Amino acid sequence: MRAIVALIMGVAIVAGLAAAPSHAAEDPPASQSEANAPPAQPPASTVPVTPKDAAPPPSVTIIGASEAHGVLGRDVRSAAGEDMGRIVDVIVDRTGHVRAAAIDFGGFLGVGSRKIVVDWNALRFGKIANKKDSITLELTKAQVAAAPEYKEDTPIVVLGASGSLQPLQAIQ
Repeated sequence: MRAIVALIMGVAIVAGLAAAPSHAAEDPPASQSEANAPPAQPPASTVPVTPKDAAPPPSVTIIGASEAHGVLGRDVRSAAGEDMGRIVDVIVDRTGHVRAAAIDFGGFLGVGSRKIVVDWNALRFGKIANKKDSITLELTKAQVAAAPEYKEDTPIVVLGASGSLQPLQAIQ
């Protein structure tokens, strides 16, 4: 809630600063010697000049705390309640669409674990109400254990549920 209030206040301050006129011409002279000086050239324009490519103000969307949750670091469990690891990365395609999640699977306290990639559509988020709730994966522990390890800058093998996975196009 504080983050939302801070965001709204930040947007209001930026909007106020952008719309505020300059008050430099209204200030009185600082000393008597400046009063006797010849008058300065009037400003060429009293209308503030904005660059043609100035960015418009950003849009603001408020999402309720019960409407959306972060997924990085969330525990993942199978439908049978088996611990499958935790989400450590989200894989997107060139258009920005989420395709898969990288899960830190196996091991004990981070030792002996490896990253595997599962299709985003194989994850179920319905039971998430707070940080302690886990995400459900529609795969068994044996299926995930057989998946190849994910390594950056190599082709990604994505483990999908029910054969619904569509292949990623090769990046050229």
